[in-house]
Amino acid sequence: MDLSKVVITVYGAEERCASCVNAPGSKETFEWLQAAIGRKYSNDQFHYQYVDIMKSHVEEEYKDFTQRILDEEFFYPLIVMDGEVIDEGAPRLKVVFKAIEEKGIQPTG
Repeated sequence: MDLSKVVITVYGAEERCASCVNAPGSKETFEWLQAAIGRKYSNDQFHYQYVDIMKSHVEEEYKDFTQRILDEEFFYPLIVMDGEVIDEGAPRLKVVFKAIEEKGIQPTG
């Protein structure tokens, strides 16, 4: 993985979050987020990952956030950028874009 890229990880599950009534599912959110970011910023600055919190085997680097979601500390989908929680439940583009721009990435012309 290119270390100069911003890593955006979406934690979610096939089943929708019980507290997120009428919100899109995690996979839909993951795809929507990639498309929305790609329209505003150069997509080659990002690396996207999706983590299914319900899988029996979760890689070590994702276990902490996965367990915290399962313990109901966070709603899912949970959006994490470079290890920092950005938004959860029904993520808002305004919040995600603000976090991206705080990393020094500017919208493309």
